[in-house]
Order: sequence, then C-alpha cells, then structure tokens
Amino acid sequence: MTDYTITTTNLTRRFGKLVAVQGIDLQVPRGSVYGFLGPNGAGKTTTIRMLLGLIRPHAGGVRLFDRPLSQDRIGLLRRVGALVEAPSLYPHLTGRENLEVTRRMIGAARGWIEEVLRVVRLEEAADRLVKGYSTGMRQRLGLALALLGEPELLILDEPTNGLDPAGIREMRHFIRRLPDEQGITVFLSSHLLNEVEQMATHIGIIQQGHLLFQGTPGELQAHLGLEARVGVDDPGRAERVLALAGWTVRRDGDDHVSVVVNGRSDVTMLNKQLTGVGLNVFHLDLVRPSLEDIFLELTREEVRHA
Repeated sequence: MTDYTITTTNLTRRFGKLVAVQGIDLQVPRGSVYGFLGPNGAGKTTTIRMLLGLIRPHAGGVRLFDRPLSQDRIGLLRRVGALVEAPSLYPHLTGRENLEVTRRMIGAARGWIEEVLRVVRLEEAADRLVKGYSTGMRQRLGLALALLGEPELLILDEPTNGLDPAGIREMRHFIRRLPDEQGITVFLSSHLLNEVEQMATHIGIIQQGHLLFQGTPGELQAHLGLEARVGVDDPGRAERVLALAGWTVRRDGDDHVSVVVNGRSDVTMLNKQLTGVGLNVFHLDLVRPSLEDIFLELTREEVRHA
C-alpha cells in the first residue's frame, strides 16, 4: 500500500462564478518529487494555497501525513516548509541574519542554520548582505528559510521563476537531492515541463482547474502510446484520408503527419493505405511521443472539451 504525504478529495475552489479548481484528487507519495504542471492560470497556485490552509476549499478536503488539515492545521503545517512566489527577505541583513530572525520566530535549533546553509550551498555567501545577492541566491536563501523547521514536506510554487540557466540547473540539482539526502517529500508547481521531467518522480497535470493526469513520467509517456511519423507529398490529403479511415492523426510540420499506432503491423497498414490512394510516402518512422507532446495534447483536449 502506497504511503501518501498529500491526498486531496474532490478539492474545489471558486472565485465568484469562476471555478478555479474543480474536484481534484491528488495523491503525492512519501519521498517523491511531485511535479504539478499546468499553464499559467490553470489553478496551480490556488491548489497550493489550499494545501497550506491559506484559503479554504468550497468543497472537498486536504489530508497531510494522512490526517485532515481542517482538524489540526497548526500541528500539520509545522511539518511543512513552503516557498510561494518570491521569498520575503530583509535586504539590509546578511543571509545568516535572515535565517536567525526566522529561527527565533519558529524556535528552531541554533545549529540548524549551518546545516541549511550547507544544503543550499550558501556557506560562502552567508555573511554578505542579501541586497547584493543574485536572484538565484535569493531563491536558495528562501529555500533555506523553508527548511529551517526541518520539514517532512516542502511545497514550492514555480521555484525556478526568474532564474538564469545556471540558477535553474542549481535549483534542479538541489530539489533532486532532497528526498534521498533529507528524507523530504517535494511538491512543486511549474509551467515548464522540460524542467519538471528532469527531476520529478511523479507528475500531475492541471488545466482549467481539472486534473487531467496523475502518475509517473513513464505512465505519462505511455498515455498516447506509439506514433508513426509519416513524410508524404500531400500531408493535408494524407491527414483527411487517415482520419476518415478512423486513425488518430495530426499534422507534424510542413510535410509530415503523426498517427497513433499499436505497433509495427499498423505502420505497414498505414503505408498501404496512403500509397493505395496515390500518395507518395518518402519517410516512415515509429516513434514514442515526447512528454511535451503528450502534455500539449492533453491540454488541447481539455480546451476543446471545455
């Protein structure tokens, strides 16, 4: 039986007539890095605010560590660290002094400051004023603040926003290490699939408030199965012919179409169908769609059905 750090049931939140989050059921396994993906405005931040008890759902509920958040909000959130939007820092203080202010507020052990500085690799910059920090260093200091309470769960909202490529790589490496080195479950939101797929063990995809998919990257990869990529002299006609024959087909560039297939036998059938109506096939390849292709297809389907 899987042990979940976060579960939600029928989680729903409205703002006036707008339904921002509609009946989502999250299952975040303990020790995972769970990437919560969706376009801007999909409902990611609203969901995170409900997970942290910052706003209340209009329906459904949240369980953290298998206990209802509504019954022990303060006790459960003591076990959670969070970085939502930009970290709140005192620029006229050093990094170490910022940590000391928070440490006193939450009653954390004094020696833990050195540990979190080591974890986020800010030891050498700890005694510099924060106003001289780069954006990436500020983000890492924000994470250090979130780690001060020795959390079992870390919730991050778009943690790579505003970072340059080097900063994104540092953040990605840091997040990947947390479950193994610190025993922390990480729940992070992002609109950047290519970043999430490099560090997430589990993925949830949200669009227009609906949870479209939840599972491992491998399960997401299998969602659309195999595709045949076909180069043909008249792709528009090829698309119409194959769609009428019942294939799931889409345009793929100027002179290719991609068709969902079950295996190599389908590829042979495709070739016969196209050449049988006088189309010239100059390229035929069996490929598995990328996670980005699947993400875009899932979100397109949701928009079409809305």
